[in-house]
Amino acid sequence: MKKTEHTHWLLYCRPGFEQDCAQEALRQAKQQKPIIGTEQPAILADSGYVVIALNEQTLNYRELIFTRQLIRLHHTIATLPERDRLTPILDAIAALPGNFGALWLEVPDTNDGKLLTTFTRRFQPLLEAALREQERLQDDPRTTRLHIFFPDKSSALIGTSDPHNSADAIMGIVRQSMPAEAPSRSTMKLAEAIEVFMDRSEQTRLLRTGMQAVDLGAAPGGWTWQLVRRGIRVTAVDNGPMKGVLINHPLVQHLKQDGFKYAPRKAVDWLVCDMVEKPSKVATLIGEWFAAGWCKHAIFNLKLPMKQRVVALDSALGGIRKRLDEEGINYRMMAKQLYHDREEVTVFLTKTKG
Repeated sequence: MKKTEHTHWLLYCRPGFEQDCAQEALRQAKQQKPIIGTEQPAILADSGYVVIALNEQTLNYRELIFTRQLIRLHHTIATLPERDRLTPILDAIAALPGNFGALWLEVPDTNDGKLLTTFTRRFQPLLEAALREQERLQDDPRTTRLHIFFPDKSSALIGTSDPHNSADAIMGIVRQSMPAEAPSRSTMKLAEAIEVFMDRSEQTRLLRTGMQAVDLGAAPGGWTWQLVRRGIRVTAVDNGPMKGVLINHPLVQHLKQDGFKYAPRKAVDWLVCDMVEKPSKVATLIGEWFAAGWCKHAIFNLKLPMKQRVVALDSALGGIRKRLDEEGINYRMMAKQLYHDREEVTVFLTKTKG
């Protein structure tokens, strides 16, 4: 019998979510065709990455919720010589076809990985200079990227990514800085979601001065602040207090009510929601808002259970799809576990014309 040839994929994820990342990717692949062979995913707990082997299937980055970055893995160097890491890496790259639009040296998103960044900063210009001398590096964002991933100083995983089927940020992380005026660090979650889910033109079109929004579970106001700074008028619904610049802000109406019981008097442009509640309950709430025509766009978080996270997420998102389909509503929905998320997933939902 002919041996099955596998394509190996390197996926980055939030440390602690390796099983969820692998489970979701394998399920997506199996929906295309059965996976032949018995090669199991390479999963190290709390490592922040997964290696999986597929035969003829491809993966769709945008539909993978737990995957931060999607890389086709070409070569693994298990042991790098301490005195000359450059030569074996260049030898491995030499076997790859074509040229590269960018060179990204990456490490796991872990405490140990952070310690490696000093090494990668020193190593990057050496490798880059060698590739430029060979005319392999083009500085073209449309061309395949070259990734050198260092799980540690003594090993390297060498792969490539398609700019149209991967994250366009190093390590798949769209980092945000904490604004001085924002009342809570949760503000960075909404800022990241806007960057990840919407391109510049869509941000300009969908986040306009004068729009109306509702923030359910608003206190102390991190998500409200992101909308207010864009000139959007916000009804902030929470029994808790707002803080800082949002107290008595002219664009904020604070209602001390239960977010699950609140109903707007008239439709608004945006609903945002970051409440600590079961994902099924939040999903039902979102479905009700869209079915009632109370909003056009939403960004919300689904808090995940400790176990069966993929199952719980499937159920919540499936419930929203079912409700909107029953109502005949055209929509686009995207979900990602973002860098500033923790035990949660952020979802963008918007009505479309057809």
